[in-house]
Formats: sequence, C-alpha cells, structure tokens
Amino acid sequence: MAMSLQTTPGSRDLSRFPHVVVIGGGFAGVATARGLADKDVRVTVVDKHNFHTFLPLLYQVATAGLEPADVAYPIRTIFGQADNIGFRHGRVREVDHARSIIVLDDDSEIAFDHLVVATGATAAFFGIPGASRFAMPLYSLADARRLRNRLLLALEEADVQSEHSTASLNFVVVGGGPTGVETSGALSELIRIAIKRDGLRLDPSRFRIVLVDLAPRLLTAFPESASRYAKRELESLGVEVEFGRSVVEVEEHAIRFADGERLETAAVIWAAGVTSSGTLAHDLQASAGPGGRARVTPDLRLLESTNVWAVGDAAAVPLSNTEFCPQLAPVAIQTGRHCAEQILRVLNEEATTPFKYRNKGIMATIGRHAAVAKLPHGAVIKGTAGWLAWLGLHLWYLIGFRNKIRVMINWTWRYFDWPSGPRLIVADAETAE
Repeated sequence: MAMSLQTTPGSRDLSRFPHVVVIGGGFAGVATARGLADKDVRVTVVDKHNFHTFLPLLYQVATAGLEPADVAYPIRTIFGQADNIGFRHGRVREVDHARSIIVLDDDSEIAFDHLVVATGATAAFFGIPGASRFAMPLYSLADARRLRNRLLLALEEADVQSEHSTASLNFVVVGGGPTGVETSGALSELIRIAIKRDGLRLDPSRFRIVLVDLAPRLLTAFPESASRYAKRELESLGVEVEFGRSVVEVEEHAIRFADGERLETAAVIWAAGVTSSGTLAHDLQASAGPGGRARVTPDLRLLESTNVWAVGDAAAVPLSNTEFCPQLAPVAIQTGRHCAEQILRVLNEEATTPFKYRNKGIMATIGRHAAVAKLPHGAVIKGTAGWLAWLGLHLWYLIGFRNKIRVMINWTWRYFDWPSGPRLIVADAETAE
C-alpha cells in the first residue's frame, strides 16, 4: 500500500521515514532539499562547506565589491524551520550503489533510500600546461578570496615601485562568457576606484586588462547585437578584447598564446568554462556523459539506477536526443525541484514525469550602469534597463533576508558614491579550502 507523503504538523518520529541523502549545497542541492522540506522523508544534506554560495556574485567578491559573507549563507540556517532536514559537514569519497551507502573521507558511512548527486562543476582547464596551477578560477568562495588578494597585492606592490617605472601590470581574463565579461568590467572599476579613493600613487596607463577568447565574439549564447554592445562597453572601460586567441601555457607570472606571444602578467583569471570531470558525478558511472556529467534519464534518475538521481551542473539532462541542458543556475534550481517531486512520486508508488526546462533567459552585467539580458523569447534588454533587471533578479534569488538587505544597501551606496568597500587583503585566503 502506498504511503501518503504529506506535511505532518508537530513532532514526528523521523526514523521511520525513507532517508534521502543530497550531496551538495549549491543551487540544485538546496532546491531539492526545499522540495522535500516538511514531507514524510528524512533528508541529510552533505557538503564539504557548511554554507551555500551564490555563485553569480563571486566576481564581485573577487573585485572587492562585496564581502564573502554577502554571498554565502549557512546551510543549517536555510533549513532551520524544517525538522526533517539535517546537515552533515564532510566530503563524499565514493558511492556504493550495491549497498546504497555513501562513504566520506573520514571513512564514515551514510545509508540512503534515495541519493541525489548535486555536486556541481569545477573550472575546465582543457589540459593546458600550467593552467590548473597558476591561473585563477572563480568557482568557489575560496577562489574569490584568493583572486581578491592577488589583485589587491598587485596594486600595493605597484604603489611602492618607482613613480617613473614603465613596467606594465597586465591582467589577462581568459574566456568571453558572462563570468569573463563581468570580471573584466569589475576589475577595471576596481583599479580606478582604488587609485581615486585609497590614495595609491599609480599611473592608470600602466595597467592593462586583456580579455581573450578563442571565439569570434563575446557572449556567444546571446544575439550578436548584445555581443557588440558588451565589447563596446568593455572597451569604454579600458578593457582590451581580443578574439581568436588560443592559450597554450600559463606560467607563474606569464601566459603564452598559440601565435608565439608571451605576455607577463600580474594575474591570469580563468573563466573559460566548467566541467564535471574530477568531481563525484564523473565517477558515478563506468562511462560519464558530456563534460564529465552523470548521464540521466528524462526523470533525472541515473541511467540503470532506481534510487540515485543527479541534478544541476552534475547531470547531463537531455533536452533532445542530441542536446543537453546548459550548466546554468536556472537549470540547477529547476532540476532540483523536479527531482524532489519525482522522489515523492516514487515513494508514493506513482509514475514519474520527465523534466522540462523552462528557459527564463540569461543575463550578464558589464559595469555599474550596463548589462545585457536575453529574455526567454529572444528579445534583448541593454544598458541601464538591463542592469536594473540584473540587479532585481539577483536580489530575488539571493538566499537569506540579511544578505538581500546587505547587498541592496551596498549596491545603492555604490551607485551614488563608491565607498571604501571591502578592499582587504586577508592573510589566510591563500590557504583557504
């Protein structure tokens, strides 16, 4: 007889409920757990960090626009009112499908009735020598803190050099997608405001911000008009945009291109794409899907599995026989919600339904007054209107009322008069995990 999984008020004996383990506290993992909150299931969220990170705003932490705490929120606090959701701090080493358990790095084991893998993705370095060692990705809070340290240290070191020094400070951003465009624009603004407000004795002409991409234009997921607009706005901020540049090596203080040029750098910022290779999702099956993602059925279950699911960036979610959903935050949120619904269906002995992606558009900001937004039906909003739409959407999805208020106040203040801000060199950032 099927068990009805409805909200049960008051105190409950959770031990008698099916156990759902969710690996990952990102967009997909949080969305899955929220969909199971207050239902007759016992949920454990497992993550190596005890906080959720709002990844779309990491570049603002890296360029000293926001504090790390503004884009992070404790996972336990997110689900503090849901008595059926718990949290386990740890890193998952492997999944034992035969025994339906996960094994953590400390050798402890957690049994599950259903497992949801929401481990996200990581920076893709494409096997380029030195890139994983010397380039600076932007895919975690620790990445953002390390990059901020590097940028601010470069400014401080330049300040103590001779005023007559002709040495250039080159910052190279690899990748012309939203992260590369947003980081380039914010970095240009950081340099200008640091010189203006912090009393640094620097010649702005010594700084070069170079955005390189192998593609023929920026923001290839957007219409060409948006790409042209983004390039024009970046160049107005002093960013040099170079297309058709292939990186062949990254050194500690330099980058090499396929055409033979070697450019000395203060930092190489890596925004060239993501992959699930090297993550837990890649090791779930004998043969991983595209980009190392787990191959799933239309209802988001792992191929050839009845109780293991994959969502978000970790999953190769089919759009058609040959296409897969993009690795975007809206996909992560939607797959997480759908997965929760399907688990409840299975536990109620009901048929599952296939996932259907609802395209809500994509956005990228270029500066304090410039952004582009591609709406679901193809229309493009540019300029201040796009920037306001970008602000509103990110505030809406940011987790935590305190964080929403802090970020809104910060953005408002910066709009009228850029404050001193969190331009702090934190000594332990280089050793943060």
